[in-house]
Amino acid sequence: MRRGVVVGLLALAACAAPPPPVPVTEPTVPPVAGIAAEAVRLRTDEAVGGQVHLRITDTGTAAFTVTSVALDSPGFRAVAPHEVRTEFPPGRTFALPVQYGEVACDADVEPAAARLTVVRPDGAVEDLRVPLAGDDLARVHAEECAVAAALAAVGVTVEGFSGTGVTLGGEVVVRRRAADGPVRVLALQRSVVLEPVPGRELPEVLAAGDEELRLPVTVRSASCEPHVLAETKQPFVFPLRVQIGAAEEVAVDLPLDDGQRRQLQELLGRVC
Repeated sequence: MRRGVVVGLLALAACAAPPPPVPVTEPTVPPVAGIAAEAVRLRTDEAVGGQVHLRITDTGTAAFTVTSVALDSPGFRAVAPHEVRTEFPPGRTFALPVQYGEVACDADVEPAAARLTVVRPDGAVEDLRVPLAGDDLARVHAEECAVAAALAAVGVTVEGFSGTGVTLGGEVVVRRRAADGPVRVLALQRSVVLEPVPGRELPEVLAAGDEELRLPVTVRSASCEPHVLAETKQPFVFPLRVQIGAAEEVAVDLPLDDGQRRQLQELLGRVC
């Protein structure tokens, strides 16, 4: 074969080769001069549930006032801004609480931002999106999605609360939904003021092929200290730790209706 023909074939092969992949750049929130923000989860957030704090810092040389704050992340449904009035002198940091909406597990938390309404010293008002630093928001998203996946696999209900003395009796019922393997009920945790005591030693297993597991539970007082009763944020939250197949264990809060919460409040009234 002549040299010119070979060169021509090589050129055609080069033209037919697919182009190199274009790097995918994750969308980002541009920085805002003079303001930094970080998402953090405090102990109070874990107690209240459904919220984090946005730690805002005035990194500039002029003061400003924040009059509303909200979380902006594709990983959570948007909720209304929280109205505040917090003055930020230069160099100062304040943590402002924000609610987050229903988790969107088909989306990432990034790009995440703090939506702020800021009033400048001259009275000018700005609506800003400030990029969020920190890993806490991603951790919250992962935990919420793990709970959502667990509840898609099994349903959890509380049935048959009754009692007029110093305890209430009922059953925690775990029913199979999408899960086809074993489901292990590892632990049932107390709140600050009430303790649910399983009627059988845990762990219990909903075996493959079984449709439901019924666990008798007795609820009793755990503390009648006045300051504890006054300060507790979630007296009726009882995490049930479950493991679906070989997945990591997750904590699912027992779903209590208004009537069951009223029964628990009456129990505290009788005992304390």
